[in-house]
Amino acid sequence: MRGASRGGVAGTLLALLLALSVRSGGASKASAGLVTCGSVLKLLNTHHKVRLHSHDIKYGSGSGQQSVTGVEASDDANSYWRIRGGSEGGCPRGLPVRCGQAEVSAFGEDGEGDDLDLWTVRCSGQHWEREASVRFQHVGTSVFLSVTGEQYGNPIRGQHEVHGMSSANAHNTWKAMEGIFIKPGADLSMGHDEL
Repeated sequence: MRGASRGGVAGTLLALLLALSVRSGGASKASAGLVTCGSVLKLLNTHHKVRLHSHDIKYGSGSGQQSVTGVEASDDANSYWRIRGGSEGGCPRGLPVRCGQAEVSAFGEDGEGDDLDLWTVRCSGQHWEREASVRFQHVGTSVFLSVTGEQYGNPIRGQHEVHGMSSANAHNTWKAMEGIFIKPGADLSMGHDEL
């Protein structure tokens, strides 16, 4: 994983490190079908069928920040996002992510972000379920992380534009896809088994 610098609403959508800060504790024993802190995963836009993607190619105009786009390929390593605790550290490894109480931070340079980087996971139920669609809503502007359907030319030909939309609709639903999911309640002190 690598850090990235972001700016503006589109630029601060997400960094390569997707960080979740759970504001309330108390994870009960959850099923293995939940997204948990410490997991590494890909996010699929369910309407446009593209995965959220980032790489070290800067936007040629506007913010000049590293691009965040959507790609159709399921095997691109630049589409993985890590679930981790924010600066407050409220996302212990293996803790299921709670709906509406998780903030997604687009950490910028050297893993540091600011209050313009915060996003809330919007889902139904108590926790973010892997099979369920979710939305990411920007804390400061209330826009939703969305795919427009427009595609870029060079140097990122064919990649889909990602931006913020003011209303919840089909363009801003996401689903957890491929990844490594930390088992809920995993205890690090117990050691680990090799694959």
